[in-house]
Amino acid sequence: MGVLVSDFNFHLPEDLIAQAPLADRSASRLLHVERSTGHLSDRGFRDFAGLLRPDDLLVLNNTKVFPARLLGRRVGVKSQAVSTHNPAARDFLQGRVEVLLTRQRGSGSGPDKSEGENDWECLVRPGRKIQVGEQIVFGEHEEGTGDEQDALQAEVIARGAFGERTVRFRPVDDFFGRIARIGHVPLPPYIARPDSSADRERYQTVYARERGSVAAPTAGLHFTPEVLAEIADRGIETTEVTLHVGLGTFQPVRVERVEEHKLHRESFTITPAAANQINSALADSRRVIAVGTTTVRTLEYAAQRAGGGISAGSGEADIFIYPGHKLQVVKGLLTNFHLPQSTLLMLVCAFAGRENVLRAYDHAVEQHYRFYSYGDCMFLA
Repeated sequence: MGVLVSDFNFHLPEDLIAQAPLADRSASRLLHVERSTGHLSDRGFRDFAGLLRPDDLLVLNNTKVFPARLLGRRVGVKSQAVSTHNPAARDFLQGRVEVLLTRQRGSGSGPDKSEGENDWECLVRPGRKIQVGEQIVFGEHEEGTGDEQDALQAEVIARGAFGERTVRFRPVDDFFGRIARIGHVPLPPYIARPDSSADRERYQTVYARERGSVAAPTAGLHFTPEVLAEIADRGIETTEVTLHVGLGTFQPVRVERVEEHKLHRESFTITPAAANQINSALADSRRVIAVGTTTVRTLEYAAQRAGGGISAGSGEADIFIYPGHKLQVVKGLLTNFHLPQSTLLMLVCAFAGRENVLRAYDHAVEQHYRFYSYGDCMFLA
């Protein structure tokens, strides 16, 4: 029979979905779950450093979110009044298009044509209606107007399933500078409000360095410089890896049996210094504590690829971790609360046991924890 996707369902009242971040990042609540016993204790995130052991190694994902959500229009379609109550149909007829860039396929600067083209995998809305060959312009309010310093134009060059497309941008100077000016913070769809200027800072960890993610590694959003300083003062070692969050992290599961689901690939990098720190911790039987499911995927993919231990380097991770998968590296996990039937929830269940985790989720609902990206967190160890 295999593992069923429906085994990872839970009831969540809509009013527990956090719509905005707390004023103080570190004021979040933390649910401590003891893996061996299933014991639960309600704490605050400011207690996190005290839950770590002096010889632990804390691993952070230093990826940086960029404003990957672009609002544009189909070239040649003028805005007009349309008499339909279907939002997707209305947007299509009026020429409006929303694009979420998820993974760059070409650098836009290489000597070889395949490398030099600035191609991106993306999600497009309205997805089923946008055809190969369509031209889309971004950074203009109406046709013939707009700031040429910021305008971008792209052509749809390939079509995938479920609104997935590949687009090719026309060459421009300072592509990412333009993206930074005209793009929007790619807030998840369950946050029912437009993005604001404040989200540019809050939907980002304080240690974000390497640009490339379309979603924040949300377990890291709770950290402040003060919390990191407290961890360092306690003598706890930290290191960083990079995994750029893309479709592989948040794509919905559309199959009945878990093992039939396939993850998209996501780019990662582990430096030689980080690999040495992780391997040293493993050799000394010290706990490796992952901040976030993206960090777990990076470490476990690297260990799987190396056949044990961690090798430095870059690659593309497509590892799918669900119950039955034995983790080789991670012994503790800080993570936010995830969507029902999501691959992220399955990963947490693989780490701490499905019964333990779902019981913890039920407890979090009863105690009115805040859920999802801007919500509270749990520490499982």
